[in-house]
Amino acid sequence: MTGGAGYIGSHACKALAQAGYLPVTYDNLSRGHEWAVQWGPLEEGDIRDPARLEEVFKKYRPQAVLHFAGLTYVGESVERPELYYDHNVAGTLTLLGAMVRAGVRRFVFSSSAAVYGTPRGERVEEGDSTEPINPYGRCKLFVEQVLADYASARGVGSVSLRYFNAAGADPEGRTGEAHDPETHLIPVVLAAARGDREAVTLFGDDYDTPDGSCIRDYIHVTDLAQAHLLALGVLDDGTGARAFNLGNGRGFSVKQVIAAASEVTGCVIPVELGPRRPGDPAVLVGSSERAAGILGWKPSHADLRHIIETAWRWMNRSGG
Repeated sequence: MTGGAGYIGSHACKALAQAGYLPVTYDNLSRGHEWAVQWGPLEEGDIRDPARLEEVFKKYRPQAVLHFAGLTYVGESVERPELYYDHNVAGTLTLLGAMVRAGVRRFVFSSSAAVYGTPRGERVEEGDSTEPINPYGRCKLFVEQVLADYASARGVGSVSLRYFNAAGADPEGRTGEAHDPETHLIPVVLAAARGDREAVTLFGDDYDTPDGSCIRDYIHVTDLAQAHLLALGVLDDGTGARAFNLGNGRGFSVKQVIAAASEVTGCVIPVELGPRRPGDPAVLVGSSERAAGILGWKPSHADLRHIIETAWRWMNRSGG
């Protein structure tokens, strides 16, 4: 598993271990954390290093590759696109090459709803047009297209999982979100509740939504991890390259998130109004009907308050 020392990857490692697999984390620890690798061995290495990849493939002879490694900041991708094409595209190509040479033909890819760009409707489906508006999203889409070619040319079966807004933390408090800098809304709001930030910036309050703030689809990270297990089961039949949305299928506004966080923490959360951010759609909610029908996946932690409670417990336990 590449990127197993990261936020979503570490939760997937726990899910795999509980299902009887041995998750081997391959991570260069540039943005991951050694403490997050708790359910299997850690092999330090970069996905752009073919010789190191070959060593690890020979040592463990894995059944499949789950690919989480990569850079994830949209703003950084706009400012430094060369980093993202190098790590997220060239690095994935190097990984795929090493994997094929090792005889591994099952691949689960951590993709993103960013492949859609600015949606035309309020509920995004897999058949909608894919027109990413930043290098981060373009990298994800390009890798998906590469996987389609590898399916026909190299017999690699793949599943690309397009996440919406990953949120929350392991309900048992074993792992959670620890980014630097932190840009995700829920941990930013909780940091303001705890006094670690002066305020939460509300980027626009005049959208065409019930309360004027943007609406987004938040999916608990444990549910994302379970989707990877189900994806491995689908890959047993060796079918091509497929993509699935992963979301709750319902949205919550920024103001709703702030209000729920205030209830969970018992704290007044200061808010300051900022300008709209370019490219922010009013509503972005994913349809996960395909994942339900084919993967048998359904979120188990869909309640917003529960998502925030798990993140709050993790933040206070970890001190992060």
